[in-house]
Amino acid sequence: MASDSTIDDSFGALVGQERAADFLRSALDRPVHAYLFVGRPGAGSRAAARAFAGELLGRRAEDGTGGPLERARRLASREAHPSLFVFEREGASISVDQARSIVGRAGLAPPEGDLQVFVLTDFHLVAQAGPTLLKAIEEPPASTVFIVLADEITPDLVTIASRCTIVEFPPVPPEAIAAQLEAEGVPTEVAEVAARAAGGDLDRARLLASDPQVVARRQLWFGAPDRLDGTGHTAMSLADELLATLDEVAEPLQARHADELEELDAAEQTLGERRPGERKRMQERHQREERRVRTDELRAGLAALTDRYREGLAAGGDAAAFTAAAGLVQGVCDALVFNPRERLQVESLLLHLPRPDSR
Repeated sequence: MASDSTIDDSFGALVGQERAADFLRSALDRPVHAYLFVGRPGAGSRAAARAFAGELLGRRAEDGTGGPLERARRLASREAHPSLFVFEREGASISVDQARSIVGRAGLAPPEGDLQVFVLTDFHLVAQAGPTLLKAIEEPPASTVFIVLADEITPDLVTIASRCTIVEFPPVPPEAIAAQLEAEGVPTEVAEVAARAAGGDLDRARLLASDPQVVARRQLWFGAPDRLDGTGHTAMSLADELLATLDEVAEPLQARHADELEELDAAEQTLGERRPGERKRMQERHQREERRVRTDELRAGLAALTDRYREGLAAGGDAAAFTAAAGLVQGVCDALVFNPRERLQVESLLLHLPRPDSR
């Protein structure tokens, strides 16, 4: 492979993931057959996969002019390189039929050049498809590199993980997120609120920072306990007000999704080629992202609500009120995993929360 002194540029977008970026840079000269990138959405694993794929494909094609490398970087950054295959789950998990199609494609020659990179997303949801993919990931053709993305290493993923080089992507520190947002022109107050509410997710922080109501929304949740009077009427009215804010946060994301679909159409028309099912896969991904954004925003609101009790405790308030509130909020967060009836959960929470100054 040819080397290039500017390869670091591909990893510049990996905010707060310097250790992972350094490891991937060092792996470019002697890549292995399979990597497992472990980290929650927004921590940078998918961006790292694009960057790593672009470098691998570009360095193979580099002719000393820099042109092939820059082209590979550019196309991989849009997941549009002919020899980069990004597989999204179809439905709740990766199916056996989908796994078979991945194995079949891996056995074919690269569409361009002598290397192809497969990025498998949401692999923590591999379920029954794991055994079908194991052999291909364990011993792929010399022309194929797998990059597997997973939120966590689940029991179904342990065997495949043992065949991969694991790269960790921990949540991005709030300080790094805030600094990046400010560097992108976001006002300091908005950047700090967005970073605190993002839960280590840079993508979510950028979405929040583009929302003019992000500060007001946190203040609404933060001040909710002071409005409680123990009545069901107040709890229900306040729940309506708080839950209405969840719809606001999805609007910038929906606009971004509309732009992505337009870009897909434009790229297909310009290049004169279509990838079967690409629009459907993109729309399904958009739906998952919008559901996740709504759930993340609810959790951020609950965290702001807990902060109100923490502030009261720091000011000499009742420790029992803080303990009770924290326990109730954690109960709602746990319940949301299995029971998405958010309205009932929030109404019940508000009905049972103590006032922050109760003694």
